[in-house]
Amino acid sequence: MAELITPVHLPVLLAPVLTAAEGARRIVDATLGDGGHAEALRRDGVELLGIDRDPAALAVSRRRLGEAGIRYLQATYSDPIALGAVAAFHPEFILLDLGVSSRQLDEAERGFTFRPGAPLDMRMGPADMTAADVLNRYAEPELEHIFAEYGDERQSRRLAREIVRRRAHRSFAISDDLVNAIRGTLGPRAGPPEFARLFQAVRIAVNDELAGLALALPAMRDALEPGGRLAVITYHSGEDRLVKLAFREWASACICPPRQPLCTCRGHALGRVQPRKPILPDAAELATNPRARSAKLRIFQVGDAG
Repeated sequence: MAELITPVHLPVLLAPVLTAAEGARRIVDATLGDGGHAEALRRDGVELLGIDRDPAALAVSRRRLGEAGIRYLQATYSDPIALGAVAAFHPEFILLDLGVSSRQLDEAERGFTFRPGAPLDMRMGPADMTAADVLNRYAEPELEHIFAEYGDERQSRRLAREIVRRRAHRSFAISDDLVNAIRGTLGPRAGPPEFARLFQAVRIAVNDELAGLALALPAMRDALEPGGRLAVITYHSGEDRLVKLAFREWASACICPPRQPLCTCRGHALGRVQPRKPILPDAAELATNPRARSAKLRIFQVGDAG
């Protein structure tokens, strides 16, 4: 009897990503994951560099994609090794999908889920700090910053105080501990939307995701060949704001302070945002993949030579 293979990852915003990549012959998928986007991007003759920090994800992609026409690199996309490899590859299209794969979410032992009994881990690859470490060790102001900046939580100070109070009696170890702290702060009606938002905030802190994104964006822009495109899919307001502001600055001819009498900056735009507004999932995609509901795709095209 043939083995049934159930897809575990639906690539988000695949159609507009493929449109953005049209004509590119050298492509970097800097967040390879389980290879959903890469499988579709890798057309005849296209060379692809796939980067991911998660060794389990790379193993899945290798089985799915094979070795022909693709190079694999285990690293965080913002690591100097990864950025050096991207620059040496001379890509014409780069994709960053900043979400967690469905497989990672569904594997309770990875600790990304708020389902009962899951460990508070949330590491996207080898790292020193787990979610439990963050919740048990960080000082109250640091926790408040995480929930305010990464989780857009208006009760961030109260939640941080509640976590510190609870951990004095018992360390945080499983998802239930954080869920109960959230309910203890926001009330018993707090549910999956609040849990998802605040678990995501902790995940961003564990993996230092926003700092890595800020570092990687200009390096990837500079690695692109003239006319190349950088496509970034975000799922969080902080991520999207960072990408939007970076793209807006790059598309501006002058970035000098408004009251400065003479231009002393680069004096020309580095490219253009195309399209100007983010691309969102349509109704058909949301019907088949509800996890795409917060996704936004922004694309920057670097200027042509000369």
